[in-house]
Amino acid sequence: MKNYILIGFMGAGKTTVGKLLAKEKGMQFVDTDERIVSEQGRKIPDIFAEDGEAYFRDLETELLKRMQEDTCHAVISVGGGMPVRKQNRELLRSLGCVIYLSASKQTILERVKNDGSRPMLNGGDLEERVEQLMKEREALYRQAAHIDVRTDGRSIRHVLQIIGQETRRFG
Repeated sequence: MKNYILIGFMGAGKTTVGKLLAKEKGMQFVDTDERIVSEQGRKIPDIFAEDGEAYFRDLETELLKRMQEDTCHAVISVGGGMPVRKQNRELLRSLGCVIYLSASKQTILERVKNDGSRPMLNGGDLEERVEQLMKEREALYRQAAHIDVRTDGRSIRHVLQIIGQETRRFG
């Protein structure tokens, strides 16, 4: 297996599941948001505030291009907005098996309600913002994914078990 790539809405469990999946498989764990923060020397809300969303999305695309060359045998957790760009969806699929971790709006709201570090959720009513973004992104996540795994009401162990079963065909 080249890589496992976890996509999905913020709060779907990408980082939590990704770290345990990497440990279980003996693979490296890579969080694209953490790499961008490290490379830029500033937090994502600061990048959004100082340079805007388009600049941040450009950083994501450039990182994915580099990862085509330097990332193998890894579990990669990507930011919730990364698959929005068509080019990024193509790059993600070429990196390995893309796993869409999905969850209901209620589950997402419960997980992100006290997290002020997510610039895409700033401004306006949180529930309306989550619902709007989920509607905008759902079909794009499905286009990018090889596999869809629901995380609602499931333990991390159960999610890992489902991923194991579903990814067997990708070798």
